[in-house]
Amino acid sequence: MDHDAKDSTLPPSPTSAFPWLQLPSSCDPPCPKNPPKQKVWVVFGATGHMGRSVVKAALTHNDLVTAVGRTFENSLISMKEMHMSASSVTSASYLGLVCDVRIRETVGDVLKRSIDHWGRIDVIANCSGYGIIGACEDQDEYDIRNQFETNFWGTLNIIQLSLPYFRERERGEGGRYLIFSSTSGALGVPGIGPFCATKYAVEGLIESMLYEVDAFNIKATLVEPGFVRHDEPESDSNPLPILSHFQIRTPSRPYSTPTAPAGHAQRIVRWLGDNQPTSAIRAAELVWQLAHCKFPPLRLLLGSVAVESVRDRLKSITEEIEDWKHLNFPMPEGAGRDLGESEDKDTTGEERGLDEELDEELADDLFKTDIT
Repeated sequence: MDHDAKDSTLPPSPTSAFPWLQLPSSCDPPCPKNPPKQKVWVVFGATGHMGRSVVKAALTHNDLVTAVGRTFENSLISMKEMHMSASSVTSASYLGLVCDVRIRETVGDVLKRSIDHWGRIDVIANCSGYGIIGACEDQDEYDIRNQFETNFWGTLNIIQLSLPYFRERERGEGGRYLIFSSTSGALGVPGIGPFCATKYAVEGLIESMLYEVDAFNIKATLVEPGFVRHDEPESDSNPLPILSHFQIRTPSRPYSTPTAPAGHAQRIVRWLGDNQPTSAIRAAELVWQLAHCKFPPLRLLLGSVAVESVRDRLKSITEEIEDWKHLNFPMPEGAGRDLGESEDKDTTGEERGLDEELDEELADDLFKTDIT
């Protein structure tokens, strides 16, 4: 074992950089009165703008980090040197590796090497992702399958290979997953349909899994950023592409008009440029707090765009349910008589909804969601 990570309590660390930026007290976040314990992170997708900022935030707060790059984009040497230029970062706190999340063996190797190096893993953050900008009809089978292989199967590979370790840890220490989803996992966006589908799949996977692993003290949060700008100090010297992890496909003729809905995603990204409203540095600070809080939320939305867009989407769903719910429940007694129906008319069976009445005990079992 190269480095045995002690489970030590750290001095109050740079929450002071953003003293006003803190998770709600209801989740018991780290603070001077609740000092954090040093944690060991494995960050997949550590070369993207959010992954890079999360790694830096964890190192700044004296945590230990394995930063994982992509085999087809990064080398071991580049990953080892990526954060070593910072004066506070040494080989005692940072390990750079590479893998392809689509290939289970490489994910398993990263986890094994991290445990061998640090002695344990406490937090796994998956910031890896890949998307194609183009109409659903214009994306070929390879494009769509590759998005699912990276975004959904990559996440599933990480979870399935690490769950046994978290589940079997001594003293019920469990573990923490921080899975970077997207607002596209909560609403459909024209121009990135298959990408949205992969994020919907990830959200369903994580939400379902939490019920299964809660007894093992394993927690997970879906992190849903809005438009995040690249505001790290080295962004000028080591810039990331404006389109980040997205690639553009040339639209076919029906979808090539200037106002075609399928071009919405590309127009928005190019219009914003580097002026996205949400700071990657501040978002990463909240993600670090998330890893150290005792009662993490299922979802953490980052940025006003994320909050407003998801809230509007949920509002529209609620309104649609209310508009159509009468098809599924018995109509109130006397309903419809204002429309001229005869009071003498036998409406037995006509005022019922789609469902038969449920036995109370069966209904309790069906709708029980308590996992404790």
